[in-house]
Amino acid sequence: MDSLRRLQAQWVYPTGLLCVYGFFTTVKPLEPFLIPYLTGPDKNLTTEQVTNEIFPVWTYSYLVILLPVFLLTDYLRYKPVIVFQCASLFVTTALLLWSEGVAAMQAMQFFYGLVTASEVAYFSYIYSMVDLQHYRRATSLCRSIQLLGYTVGSVLGQVLVSFSLMSYNNILVLTLVLTSIALAISFFLPMPQRSMFYHHRDSRAATHTLPTANMQPNALEEAGKETGDHISPGGGGGGGGGRVWWALATCGYNQTINYVQVLWEHVQPSQNFTVYNGGVEALSNLLGAASAYAIGFTQVNWASWGELALGSCSALGAAALFLMTFVGSIWVCYAGYIIFKSLYMLLITIAM
Repeated sequence: MDSLRRLQAQWVYPTGLLCVYGFFTTVKPLEPFLIPYLTGPDKNLTTEQVTNEIFPVWTYSYLVILLPVFLLTDYLRYKPVIVFQCASLFVTTALLLWSEGVAAMQAMQFFYGLVTASEVAYFSYIYSMVDLQHYRRATSLCRSIQLLGYTVGSVLGQVLVSFSLMSYNNILVLTLVLTSIALAISFFLPMPQRSMFYHHRDSRAATHTLPTANMQPNALEEAGKETGDHISPGGGGGGGGGRVWWALATCGYNQTINYVQVLWEHVQPSQNFTVYNGGVEALSNLLGAASAYAIGFTQVNWASWGELALGSCSALGAAALFLMTFVGSIWVCYAGYIIFKSLYMLLITIAM
């Protein structure tokens, strides 16, 4: 019984601490109102400057940084990259608050590219710390807590903006405080003793097994029986197609969330309309969190049903994007975005 409690503590403590970290880093009350903030009197930028000169910096910096960050994440064994991610988030928020001009906002977007590229460490960390049989539960918890943080931040932002309780600048100060809490928490995360690739040999002293390419097919199959999932030597029931879907879906999702506020501003300018961006973000994140959490309790053979789920739900998400683009109604745009984001959060959790 004591050994069982110790094994449970080995995955509960790091997972719980990582979830608290993930919550505080995703409470961003100003994020749904970034376009009104940048194009308003605080920064006095034009929509064209934001769309054509500032936002693309994040897209290309993320693309360039992702591969080296991915390699360093595994080599450094995750925790240092998590600390670096939170520090970059602090710099991003500070630049957004205290700097002005196109060049400064481009620097802000570069640091945000560091933040998003480093997110790979968030989930990789937990897979190096918990037993294989806890992978699905830990993944659903970490993802749902993240989405819960986005939900709380969106609701908080909507309330503060709608009732004029805080200025945009004060909301950013609040975000800096929350990010500081997350940064402090990141230092208390246990340091993994092994990683997926570079430090895999260190796992000899560990009591749990990682599903890596070094394992024989029969070992992978036995590991899959413990979790109720099918694990193939190719890295998933869907083979290479699953990895292609992951890449394409993530690219499409990033482009959508990066520019969706520009679309909303075009359809219904914030100067003439009480925007509900925060409420829309909150609802989409809440639905995504609920579905991500539910995945941890499902017993589905994704080797058989995974591709059907990815294909059908991706088609629904594409239809929602078409409606947002070609129907000139802010309410249709809001509804389409909720559908698209909720489906993506569900599918990316399944893919993980």
